[in-house]
Amino acid sequence: MDYATLKLIWWVLIGILLIGFSLTDGFDMGTAILLPFIGKNDAERRIVINTVGATWEGNQVWLVTAGGAMFAAWPLVYAASFSGFYFAMLLVLFALFFRPVGFDYRGKRDDPRWRSAWDWALFIGGFVPALVFGVAFGNLLQGVPFSFDTDLRVTYHGSFFELLNPFAVLCGLVSVSMLVAHGAAFVKMKTDGVIAQRASTALRFASLAAVALFLAAGALIATLIGGYQIVDAAPLDTVANPLLKSVIGAPGLWLTNYSTYPWMIAAPVIGVVGGLVALVLASSRFEKSAFIATGLMIVGVILTAGFSMFPFIMPSSLDGRSSLTVWDSTSSQMTLEIMLGAVIIFLPIVLIYTSWVYRVMRGKVTAVAMEEHHHTMY
Repeated sequence: MDYATLKLIWWVLIGILLIGFSLTDGFDMGTAILLPFIGKNDAERRIVINTVGATWEGNQVWLVTAGGAMFAAWPLVYAASFSGFYFAMLLVLFALFFRPVGFDYRGKRDDPRWRSAWDWALFIGGFVPALVFGVAFGNLLQGVPFSFDTDLRVTYHGSFFELLNPFAVLCGLVSVSMLVAHGAAFVKMKTDGVIAQRASTALRFASLAAVALFLAAGALIATLIGGYQIVDAAPLDTVANPLLKSVIGAPGLWLTNYSTYPWMIAAPVIGVVGGLVALVLASSRFEKSAFIATGLMIVGVILTAGFSMFPFIMPSSLDGRSSLTVWDSTSSQMTLEIMLGAVIIFLPIVLIYTSWVYRVMRGKVTAVAMEEHHHTMY
């Protein structure tokens, strides 16, 4: 297989990992964000927690796998992103610490204040990563202030608070709202009674907010937010060196791919339609369909960002040549080939096992089930 094709395959595979993380750990985070609001007492909150209690740890592996794949396949992206987003990533990491201790320690004491504190800790563990991941994508779309020297040593020229610019925060709210919608759809599917009714209400508001914010972000990208375009580059199958190209930036350039490859317009359409279908089905008995709709919304939003930026992965707002793309930020051909072999062997196994786990854990979480299994459930 030629080097250029391998680079493209790994762009697709890492995208699949990010989508897999968003679809699985996404409803975990959305459920955690909703926990203090749709559970009005301890019994109801325990039901909400146990909707994800059996699967949240396995879902989080998608994030670890995506990080490892990025380190191996895109070492320059890994280095530049950890330089630019270092404190943001630490914030995510410390927020994620609340999840295992929150799940495991919440039930250790029968004290309302103790349990309420851990409920809000779980909220933080869901809200902060969802917001920061969206903010990160917002900054990628605008360009990140970094540069490489001639020895390919990266220098970041910004600060943590510069990441919290208005457009990036808007993207963060898109991320939060769509994950809340996904979590609400999951809770609605896994519960009944008053909790399911509250989840339906949350699903309506969150899906409507996600669609509106997504369209607003798209309008800004089309008119105000600067995009990037390669005007001269080395052959695609050469050794990765980001400095061997020329890049220009201007508002509206992120829309270029949609005129070059018209089929890409399917991504934003799926994102909007998925959110609207979830809104329509929020109060219906078609619970699984609503959950699938929120999943399609997430897929559409992520693909929209990926298609808009292609082939860019991490554009530089300071030095266009330093921008990292699919073609000039990858590992060697042998590394990509070895990793692809591992994916071909192990990814089907992971998918089969994950499908089996969800099949075994299917069904609703009820107060009766909580009472019967109070020693084994959170």
